[in-house]
Amino acid sequence: MKQFETINKAYNDVFKPNTLSIGVVVPIENYATSAIPTIQEHLKRVQQVETLGFKALWIRDIPFNVPSFGDAGQTFDPFTYLGFLAGQTTEIALGVSSIALPLHHPLHVAKSAATIDQLSNGRLLLGVASGDRFDEYPAMGIDYENRGELFREAFDYIRNAQHNFPTFETKNYGSLHGNIDMLPKATTHKIPMLMTGSSRQTLEWNAKHADGWMNYPRDLYTQNNTIREYRELVAETQEFDKPFMQPMYLDLHEDSNFKPQPIHLGFRMGINYLSDYLEKLRSIGVNHLALNLRFNTMNMDKTLEQIATKVLPEFHNFSNTKHVNSSAIETP
Repeated sequence: MKQFETINKAYNDVFKPNTLSIGVVVPIENYATSAIPTIQEHLKRVQQVETLGFKALWIRDIPFNVPSFGDAGQTFDPFTYLGFLAGQTTEIALGVSSIALPLHHPLHVAKSAATIDQLSNGRLLLGVASGDRFDEYPAMGIDYENRGELFREAFDYIRNAQHNFPTFETKNYGSLHGNIDMLPKATTHKIPMLMTGSSRQTLEWNAKHADGWMNYPRDLYTQNNTIREYRELVAETQEFDKPFMQPMYLDLHEDSNFKPQPIHLGFRMGINYLSDYLEKLRSIGVNHLALNLRFNTMNMDKTLEQIATKVLPEFHNFSNTKHVNSSAIETP
């Protein structure tokens, strides 16, 4: 079995073959009735999930509050906020899911990402995407239909900017001719970049260029086939295997044996069923799960403590090597 590439501290801690780690999406609060969270006690919650042993926290890049989208995320600028959190935490991975590359000049993304990676001693994970909120593009004078090309160019720019005095040309973002250099560099040979969805690219492009794949929740059978196809493409062309991760909305029920009920991109369920479902995710090849507690109705302290006590030890303390036959996979 191929191993994952060694990159930075966050990548190496969060992603391990045949193992599932668990993170949390920020803001860590219930804001089911509003697109805008309160952001109260946000630092307390971030430090709490680190103390409890969650592997990563994830924030989003949402430049505008788009009412039709229905979620303003953590509202803070992602890189400014991650820089703040880097100084308030010590071990937890700091993830972005995801920077909409066409909405930013890649030099600014590369410099901000490398700065946070340095200040946090290698704890940055950079999710990247083409962006899917149409209204943001005309507001910034950017062609929405060209976002696939912009994504590819920005991705390559960030990669090249990691080299010393790089030389390369782009159609949309300018060119470097080896006479100037971007500082700082990341803590290791590159910034780990995880592609979100398709980002207007082929799966072959994803398997070749990105350091891992963030995809959306699907039923277990479909997700299993998706991961298998991705891993087969990676194996054909790459020296290392690459991780797969996904988010999931969770409303943890007071009754530990409450059977799963579907909610938006996730489930309402008891803690005992959560452990069982996460084992199924691990068995089909999901390496990291980012829990989104926006719709969670149980007390947040109790929710996080239950997950930390009853779930995290099952997945963070060992690597299980058994596999599940895809024909037997069913959604709980």
